[in-house]
Amino acid sequence: QVRLVESGGGLVQAGGSLVLSCAASGRTFSSYVMGWFRQAPGKEREFVTAISRSGGSTSYADSVKGRFTISRDIAKNTVYLQMNSLKPDDTAVYYCAAANGIIIRTTTRDYAYWGQGIQVTVSS
Repeated sequence: QVRLVESGGGLVQAGGSLVLSCAASGRTFSSYVMGWFRQAPGKEREFVTAISRSGGSTSYADSVKGRFTISRDIAKNTVYLQMNSLKPDDTAVYYCAAANGIIIRTTTRDYAYWGQGIQVTVSS
């Protein structure tokens, strides 16, 4: 089992940048595929990005490709989400999640563990 805690959210102007962090407890952090999802008001939770256990493979939603970057530091048990060129449409609660297995997953049902979520608000 793993416990996830997100940090780094907040309010930023359009075009700005933010870095989200997700600290994982436990000694098996490297056993999980890690992902970021987001949920805007009135919308379903959607996939943003994910990274393989080794960090060598990543996947991105088309809406964030080229603007967001996911990375992980196995020694620090932390996964990061660098968000650049932010748009008002990026406003949402962002969730960190962990999935068992090897293959990168892009659907919420494949992730067994979730953080509490953190608000990101992009003003126009």
